[in-house]
Amino acid sequence: MSKLNLAGIGMTSQRTRDRLIHRLIEQGIQNIDVLEVMRTTPRHIFLDEALSHRAYEDSALPIGFQQTLSQPYIVARMTELLLAGGPLKRVLEVGTGSGFQTTVLAQMVDRVYSVERIKPLQDKARQRLQLLGAHNVHLKHADGGFGWPQKGPFDGIISTAAPQQVPQELIDQLAPGGRLVIPVGDDNRQDLMLVTNIDNEIELTVVEPAFFVPLKSGLVK
Repeated sequence: MSKLNLAGIGMTSQRTRDRLIHRLIEQGIQNIDVLEVMRTTPRHIFLDEALSHRAYEDSALPIGFQQTLSQPYIVARMTELLLAGGPLKRVLEVGTGSGFQTTVLAQMVDRVYSVERIKPLQDKARQRLQLLGAHNVHLKHADGGFGWPQKGPFDGIISTAAPQQVPQELIDQLAPGGRLVIPVGDDNRQDLMLVTNIDNEIELTVVEPAFFVPLKSGLVK
């Protein structure tokens, strides 16, 4: 990938990215660090070339295998929620997908452990992460609903797919004081939820309506 590709031109230029950041601010994103990472991360390289001109629209976009690259607002919102309790050392991401959310997290926390059940998506994401120098990310081809217990507990967990209820396996991998940000629900209704572990008491808070692809089990090679 050339520097030109990374910098972007036309519909992927810095001016286009800056317009997206203004929209995120208007939608209520307040964390300055999150906004800066969203501004400087080249979202267009996480899409096939035919869709790259749409990278800085505030919309979810297909990445194959019936999966999507989440809309920028929801990436920023979930990252902001995850970081609201303070700096994080170890974060688990359920669903690497394109690797965009992974890359955002990698710039804001010490270590990211990301699981993905669809191997071709993981392979593409690994290439992009290497290209961008995200050396603090560890990837695993695995069923995301089980998390990555061998690497836990985690200060933060973020899920980019929606189970019908919060998996107990993920709650069990939250460190004391940890935060889990996860969409929960079915095709009719989903809510973005914040799950916190405060003195080993689990608290669930509904944040806002959301719509994500469902969290599925089983591996795709």
